[in-house]
Order: sequence, then structure tokens, then C-alpha cells
Amino acid sequence: MTLPTLPPDVDEIVPGVVADRRYLHENPELGFDEHVTSKFVVERLEALGAEDIQSGIAGTGVTALIHGTRGEGKCVLLRADMDALPILEETPVEFASQNPGVMHACGHDGHTAMLLGVARILTERRDQFPGSVKLCFQPSEEANAGGAKPMIEAGVLENPHVDACFGQHVMSDRPTGEVWVGGGPIQASADMFTITVQGKGGHGAIPHTAIDSIMVASDIVSGLHKIVSRNIDPLDPVVISVCSFHSGTAFNVIPDTAELKGTVRTFSPENRDLAEKRLKEVAEGVAAAQGATVTIDYDRGYPPTINDDAMSALAAASIAKIVGEDNVKPMVPIMPAEDMSYFLEERPGCYFMTGCGNEEKGIVWPHHHPRFDLDEDVLGIGVAALAQVAIDYLNAES
Repeated sequence: MTLPTLPPDVDEIVPGVVADRRYLHENPELGFDEHVTSKFVVERLEALGAEDIQSGIAGTGVTALIHGTRGEGKCVLLRADMDALPILEETPVEFASQNPGVMHACGHDGHTAMLLGVARILTERRDQFPGSVKLCFQPSEEANAGGAKPMIEAGVLENPHVDACFGQHVMSDRPTGEVWVGGGPIQASADMFTITVQGKGGHGAIPHTAIDSIMVASDIVSGLHKIVSRNIDPLDPVVISVCSFHSGTAFNVIPDTAELKGTVRTFSPENRDLAEKRLKEVAEGVAAAQGATVTIDYDRGYPPTINDDAMSALAAASIAKIVGEDNVKPMVPIMPAEDMSYFLEERPGCYFMTGCGNEEKGIVWPHHHPRFDLDEDVLGIGVAALAQVAIDYLNAES
């Protein structure tokens, strides 16, 4: 693919964005422990002359403001996540992680570096927009608790009032130069469950004297998989996966307990409620039919990530100015979850996917893999795209 020609001011700062990304990649930190990263971000923002820099939000989060000089207007929030993963890096790059067992294996180093690049571009283009841009560097996207919700609870959507939110995520399974944008649900919710079956232990040779927790749990697994095929509209995808099954300690002992753990993924609030309701009904009903009982711990994680249709159309038009209309692709929903969803529950906006894969460079490994990397040509594209979205939004809405 021929890469797009970047605006001159973006092209000029790309080496600095690459250097920032490599520094962050060398110094990865886990969620809510991004102290070095946060300090680095603050120092960069201070050097750029960003205003009202706030740090320590939800632990390690950072925000800052850039005010346009075209007068009063609305406020748009641009978000990047900063945390890494507990993975031992196996990439051959010279800037590999210096923190053993911690790695930027999902591209958040790129997200943070790109938003710092956006800050520089928008600072230099203050005369091109009214209103304000709020830069939001968020901790801990990877943990199920997440940093978005506590940042919102800490007030990042106010002072000034935020009117819309935008962000991007690099994607290694899509080529550099393509950007995927779409309205509606684009990423699923992520709920977790633990089902503990209480039966009655006994001798493996005389099963009629026991209530076999393994048998009950096996029937529950079978029943849970029927929820999707028989209770859910097939045009609205849902995933229920049992990913852990533990029971028993000996070859001739029927255990009295069994434990199942798994995840539920949905794209709509209605299906989320239905899946939880049916999961509990199936587990309790199957257990009761065999004389057992269950304890169910159901933990709701991130909600579905749902883009606003109008904001997505605006973003697609803006990004087309950077990569060309042919390289703006309709977003295909994916099952992994994302806590940008909390921002989009509160304000209209759009989260888009920026391709960072490159087979010729060997950048083919999936996210969360110890050999994950990103094509650094994406960095300038991401800076230009997100900056253009912010400028166009503020000029359209003021």
C-alpha cells in the first residue's frame, strides 16, 4: 500500500513521535502504576505550553487543555490509554522493554505518543479552531476495573464541559494506511462469571450415593452454550465461553464441588441483561434438577463500545482528508472490550481503528502476543487523523 502524504507540520514532528513511542515502549508500566509514563507525559505537555495540566487523576491519569483562538466554542476530549501488559517481551527491537515481564503488547505506547503529537500540532494550529481540546491520558485500560470510569467520576468531563469524545486504537491485523470507522456498536461488553456447584461427595464406585458436581457442572456448560443458539437473535452476536473448569483431586472420589469460570460478550444492553438472566436461570435450574445448588458470582466489566452515528460520519470525513476516501473502511464490530465505552456512554463520539500491520516488516503478530509490534509509519497517520477530527468537530459545532 502507498502511504498517505502527511501534512508538512505533521511530517516534521514524526521523528519526535517515534522517539517518544520508543521511550514509552522501553519503560512499560501496568495499570494504575504508570508513574514514569505520567511524569513523562506531564513534562512533554509543559514543554508544549498546554494549559491547566492536571495529574494524579484516578491515580496516574493526566489531562490538559488547548484553547483555540477563533473564539468561544465547544470542548472535545481526545483520549489515549497508557498502560502495558504482564507479558515477557520477545520482540527483536533494540528498544524492547527494560521491565522484565511487562510489555506494551497492545499499542498503548503508540496511543500515548500519538496524542502527545496531536498536542503539539493543535498547539501550533490554535488559530484554526474555536473552543477547546481536552487531552486525556488514561491509566489502566487493560484491567477489568479500568481507568476510564474513575477518571469520569473524578470530573474529567467537566471544567470545561466536554461535548464530544474521540480516540483511536492501532490494529496489527489491518495494514498501515487504512482506518476503520463506523457508527453503532463496535466492541463488545466484557462480563465475567464464576459458578460454584455444590453437590455431595462420594466414592467413585458407588455414584448413586453422591450428587456428582462434575456431572452437574458439565450439564451447566452444555446448557449455557444453548443460550446463544436458542435465546439470542442470531443477527445480534453474543458469545458465552466457559474457559475454566476445576473439580476433584483423586481418581476414585466424586467431588462435592466444581467451579466454572467464563466470559460473556454482547453488543447491546438488552442482550447483556438477557444473557446474565438466562445464565443464572440455566445454572440454577440444571443444578436443582439433580439435587445440587449453585453460587453464582457475575461481574459486569466494560459495557459495549457504541459510537455515535453523526460523530462517526464526521470522523470518517475528517480522516479521509488524511488517508483518502478509499482507505477509510467501514468498521466491523469485534468482540474484545474497551473502556473508551464509558466515555461514549456519557458523551457522543467515535472510537476508530488505525491499521498498523505490515507483512514486509514482519509486523504480523496479534495484540497481547509477546512479539507484538506496530509499524511506526502509523504514528504520523494517527497524529494527523486525530488532530483533523478535533479541528473539524470544533469548527462544525461552534
